[in-house]
Amino acid sequence: MAVPKKKTSKARRDKRRAQHKIEAPRLNVCPQCGRPKRPHRVCPTCHTYRGRDVEPLRTPAP
Repeated sequence: MAVPKKKTSKARRDKRRAQHKIEAPRLNVCPQCGRPKRPHRVCPTCHTYRGRDVEPLRTPAP
């Protein structure tokens, strides 16, 4: 079984964990209404996707 020869210092451990931060989701501008929306998703305000109207689901998705 592999065992480290030296103890990992707190500074080295924390430098590695600094890369695991959470980023804010990317946002694009809807070309129809100009409101911010997630890319590759239906606009939550005007319900359009790629210039076409999309009907919202009648029942919530599981």
